[in-house]
Amino acid sequence: MAIELPVAVVTIATAALALATRNSAFQPRSRPGALSGQWASGHTAQFDYETRYFQQKVDHFGFAEDATFKQRYLIADRYWNHNGGPILFYTGNEGDIIWFCNNTNLKHLNYFTSEQALADFAVLIRSLKQTIPGAQTSPVIAIGGSYGGMLAAWFRMKYPNIVVGALAASAPIWQFENLTPCGSFCTIVTNDFLKSGQGCAESIKNSWDAINNLSSTAEGLTFLSRTFHLCSPLQASDVGSFKSWLIDTWVNLAMVDYPYEANFLQPLPAWPIKVVCTFLKDPSLSAELLLQNIFQAVNVYYNYTGNAECLNISQTATSNLDDQGWYYQTCTEMVMPFCSDGVNDMFEPVPWDLQLFSDTCKKDWGLRPRPDWITTLYGGKNISSHSNIVFSNGGLDPWASGGVTNSVSDTLIAIVIPEGAHHLDLRSRNDKDPISVRKARALEVEYIKKWIEEAKNTSVSL
Repeated sequence: MAIELPVAVVTIATAALALATRNSAFQPRSRPGALSGQWASGHTAQFDYETRYFQQKVDHFGFAEDATFKQRYLIADRYWNHNGGPILFYTGNEGDIIWFCNNTNLKHLNYFTSEQALADFAVLIRSLKQTIPGAQTSPVIAIGGSYGGMLAAWFRMKYPNIVVGALAASAPIWQFENLTPCGSFCTIVTNDFLKSGQGCAESIKNSWDAINNLSSTAEGLTFLSRTFHLCSPLQASDVGSFKSWLIDTWVNLAMVDYPYEANFLQPLPAWPIKVVCTFLKDPSLSAELLLQNIFQAVNVYYNYTGNAECLNISQTATSNLDDQGWYYQTCTEMVMPFCSDGVNDMFEPVPWDLQLFSDTCKKDWGLRPRPDWITTLYGGKNISSHSNIVFSNGGLDPWASGGVTNSVSDTLIAIVIPEGAHHLDLRSRNDKDPISVRKARALEVEYIKKWIEEAKNTSVSL
């Protein structure tokens, strides 16, 4: 049975007031990404939409604060059935938002939470259904990837009266204290490199000692600066940042290990980790030769186009992502433990230290995180009372470590895409897509159709 084509509503929190930045980037320093490379960087060529603004409340949960901001959203209704056709609502995440940290204060940042974002969505949808002719009885499906996927799942959980179902792609809703082992993320990254070339993960693992040894002398720092074509000479105080930059590079490659050329975080070849691993075959090389090969590997990520004159260790992605926004959220409600042990992964041993993390947040933001708040708010793994959510995760995606990878019930469905990196299923179709992602998309559509048909038999008017 054919399904009416929906009106796609894509919300991206932004405004003249930076406090409108409700949906930020993900960041351990790494973070889940936006919807897709095609959507994020080239949607004008593929999608016909209109930009609109909605006067949104700053605080949905108190009555003393009556301020509002202009929330931006995109609406595409060219193929929509204007007689109650379904609405696909993309729960926006990072990208194309103001660097709020330079434009507001802690008073306004207090409203920068996932629950305020969900309330924004709910109020906006109610208004759209009341004001768009033909939308009054339209069932709404929430769709999101990464942090947007978390919001999509939580939106269905918190507002089942607003959305009849949700597709949560690469949504690490369990990447929190006492829910997921802190080392699982790094283990998946390492496995991606282990499977992509003999000696590859081992070379990266050996590189940390090589860096530590060379960076202990002025000559070694000069060698590193020249070998990696750094934009600024490496100082002794920069070594920690340099290694973090490399870690982010390996993590980002795992996230965007797509089967075709893509331009999500950086312009990259098909199966970029396999390309990277062609330079990392011999982990037994001397420190200098090994690090020269490490440079060739990271140069695939940062200079696939050949246009980079030098490499900047303060930047790991070309897309417009808000690192500071996510950093603030990790210091409040999004406290995600990450660690490495150097045994089950290819990284230096770094334990999870909540007290150190809290002290850093206090120093940088003047506040301390609440590590138990998200699980209190959204239930942690106790979600069986909810319904109509599909959780999709890629087997190559490190964020699957905190994702729902086994079905919780017959209405809380897990779909695993073995050859999939970060929300591959939300990207545009490609001839090189593996069979697993094609099957996943077909199954997702089946569930969405089912939810819409069920909603037609009940009143969905708001």
